[in-house]
Amino acid sequence: MRVGVIAPAWLPVPPPSYGGTEAVVDGLCRGLAGLGHDVLLVGHPDSTCPVERCSVVPAGDTVPMGRARIELEHALGAYGLTADCDVVSDHTVGGPVCAALHPGRAVVATNHNPFNRSNEAIFGAAAGHADVVAISRSHAATTTVPIAAVIHHGIDVDTFPRGDGSGGYAAMLTRMAPDKGVHHAVRIAREAGVPLKIAAKMREDREHAYFDEFVRPHLGGGIEYVGEVDAAGKRALLAGAVALLNPIQWDEPFGMAMIEAMACGTPVVGTARGAAPELVVDGVTGFLRASDADLAAALAEVHQLDRAACRRRVAEEFSIERMAANYVRAYEARIERVAGRREVMA
Repeated sequence: MRVGVIAPAWLPVPPPSYGGTEAVVDGLCRGLAGLGHDVLLVGHPDSTCPVERCSVVPAGDTVPMGRARIELEHALGAYGLTADCDVVSDHTVGGPVCAALHPGRAVVATNHNPFNRSNEAIFGAAAGHADVVAISRSHAATTTVPIAAVIHHGIDVDTFPRGDGSGGYAAMLTRMAPDKGVHHAVRIAREAGVPLKIAAKMREDREHAYFDEFVRPHLGGGIEYVGEVDAAGKRALLAGAVALLNPIQWDEPFGMAMIEAMACGTPVVGTARGAAPELVVDGVTGFLRASDADLAAALAEVHQLDRAACRRRVAEEFSIERMAANYVRAYEARIERVAGRREVMA
């Protein structure tokens, strides 16, 4: 089939550094192409994903992240550019409401963010005109919006090196925010006596403010902030780590860093919130605990875990091939429903 994939307007696909949704869309496009489907990606003009690409916002234009009018311009244009596609796979926040303007189109809309009040309203309004996809079972359980499918994210495991943890440090791959638990990670690493390398996006004022108050005073003595890393830097960081520290303080809908770490053979030590219990097998590919003290004790025991089992878990459950196949099933189901509706109307 011909699949029109709509990415958010803000970052290239794949992203040069931080950008979880864009990384997922890149893997989905390549996975679909690998299955023999014809893919058109509508996204940022600097995207390099190896499929047919086009953009609504011209190259060279600045794209301020989060501007509603730019997102609306992008979404409206994207639905026009994908008019010849059999199905639209929409990964934007506001775009799914455009499905109502195209009642004869088959649209599958994925929410990559929490179902907060705004997203509940947007995807609820879109649900009658598109099939809504949640990215984990815990994510789906947080909403009253009808969920057509739960599809976990996937990654290209072969692009992640097999690491041996020889760096001797714990890694944190995140954004600089309280809900990501960076200050908890500092406390856990110190208590466990394990060096910590923090790679985190820190661009916004609130991220700098959090860092200055809660993280910067505790740097040194084995605690290091290494900045925001690119794709190669991320892989090197994760492969050399004894564990990924992920003490999240919110119910995260997925958590790409966890499967990326496990792809390198690096176990996850984190809190059992959000999708974490769906991704990490406690006692096999990591340890999930509730308190900082218990996480510190678990971090000291990660050497007992089999790194090969971590990588095998991702290859079997979170590959781009599996993700793409699951999306194809969702596309086919939506196409069939739209076709059935046409027959009834005829």
